[in-house]
Amino acid sequence: MKIEFETELCRRFHIRYPIFLAGMAGGPSTVKLTASVSNAGGLGTLGAAYMEPAAIREAICEIRKLTDAPFGVNLFVVHASDDNSRIVEVQRELNQIRDVLGISHADKEGVTSPDLFEKQFAVVLEEKVPVISTAFGVLPEPLMQQAKLAGMQVVAMVTTVQEAILAQQAGCDAVVAQGSEAGGHRGTFDISIHPMGANVGTFALVPQIVDRVTIPVIAAGGIMDGRGLVAALALGAQGVQMGTRFLTAIESGAHVSYQQALLESTEESTVLTKAFSGRPARGIGNEFIRKWDASGIDPLPFPTHNTLTRDIRNAAAIQKNADYMSLWAGQGTRMLTSGQHAADIVAQTMQQALSIFS
Repeated sequence: MKIEFETELCRRFHIRYPIFLAGMAGGPSTVKLTASVSNAGGLGTLGAAYMEPAAIREAICEIRKLTDAPFGVNLFVVHASDDNSRIVEVQRELNQIRDVLGISHADKEGVTSPDLFEKQFAVVLEEKVPVISTAFGVLPEPLMQQAKLAGMQVVAMVTTVQEAILAQQAGCDAVVAQGSEAGGHRGTFDISIHPMGANVGTFALVPQIVDRVTIPVIAAGGIMDGRGLVAALALGAQGVQMGTRFLTAIESGAHVSYQQALLESTEESTVLTKAFSGRPARGIGNEFIRKWDASGIDPLPFPTHNTLTRDIRNAAAIQKNADYMSLWAGQGTRMLTSGQHAADIVAQTMQQALSIFS
């Protein structure tokens, strides 16, 4: 069955359906998931924020072996500047969690987080990826100019009207309006202003951004099916970005224990936390978050705290222990399904949307 459905976003990004795959860095994003969404008519996105530049290049080459359709790469606009000022206090608490997992204590002299952003961008530029999307800010002006000269479409994640205006002024071709329902790290530009992120709900945020920018707006946060797509379009969005919905797809790289926790969760299961990374993110509440919150200790800033907890998260994954993994997820988890291919999720979403319109 061929589904006919097109918006201005589709025309601008040369895609069949107004569905973007969120760039879910840190494991869930895979070459197969990215290519599958693109092949199904949406825009697949590789979550490359934590990847080494060489690994990004290899992944791009693999994606191109699997699809001729447009796809994107998502990066964090952040330069690693570590804050080890309270390292002894923080590591003391984390070492108690390491004891639970039976792994060795960490060095209390501090960590050095890799500063990869500009090298990552250089690879994306050299490989002529059709779309680059960014979280935590917009591309700096020199990089924006390079992306534009290369003919790339540039998208920024935003969580307020002001961020959307700044993104348009910087030259972005579209913005993703991320409501507070969205899973994982949202794109709030300045968490010194919004310490737990700018928490505006999707249905309040989208129309206010639509009214104040002229570039396409893509709605994100709690959107899991065709009903969410239709609702977003009714609010003036040109499409939707979906991440959590694809975490349990066959092509997802999410750990099996992570997927099981998702399938057992409800709309009440997620919390906003800085416990894993030092930056606010929405995920399923678990023992790690509860222990950290009970300590009363503030995490170190991102990316330092994220680097500090990596060995804990890796050990938890090896042990299949979801209580100490970062289980990023949005608030729509009751609508998750297991055993579906990503292409079927795209088709199902579009069929449901069209049935509502008809």
